[in-house]
Amino acid sequence: MFTGLVADKGRVLSLQQGAESAQIEIESALVLEIKVGDSVSVNGVCLTAISLSENSFKADVMVQTLRLTSLKSLEVATSVNLELAAKADSRLGGHIVQGHVDGIGVVKENSNGEKWNKFVVTIPQSLTKYIVNQGSIAIDGVSLTVGDISGEDVTLWLIPETLAKTNLSEKKPGDLVNIEVDVLAKYVERLMKRGGDDGK
Repeated sequence: MFTGLVADKGRVLSLQQGAESAQIEIESALVLEIKVGDSVSVNGVCLTAISLSENSFKADVMVQTLRLTSLKSLEVATSVNLELAAKADSRLGGHIVQGHVDGIGVVKENSNGEKWNKFVVTIPQSLTKYIVNQGSIAIDGVSLTVGDISGEDVTLWLIPETLAKTNLSEKKPGDLVNIEVDVLAKYVERLMKRGGDDGK
């Protein structure tokens, strides 16, 4: 489990594509805290560290993960949002983020304001039912509060702290981003569908 609070902006050092998986190497100061086998959120995708070097770690990415997430658009030197898995005694500063991407969004607008950026993302229509004003959403692993939703367009306001500590400041219209909706909304939907069947 993650909290959507980015711990570091890493940098892609290499990408190696295989028949059934790809391997990604990421440079990050977090390597000092990572052990082989640890879960690391990379742009909101939960990956497992398989090897470490002095300043980087490697992780395998399955073909299906590439197909279903924005990791397929990564290039060498691209910056990525990184977060280590939360510990039992961690403070939940963002919201519960699983690292299981629900869909891919497309950046529609990222415009500078006096105090913050207006950030608009077009999300898959199937996910709009889980989005509410002032609710939580994870975009490329960043826990954000929904400012408004109109059709398939979700508007968020990025504060200077978010712009400085994440790669969202670098996003341009047309860029792909990973979307994870609030898992609590999915639990509620599941309960409503089951109704009074006593779990049978």
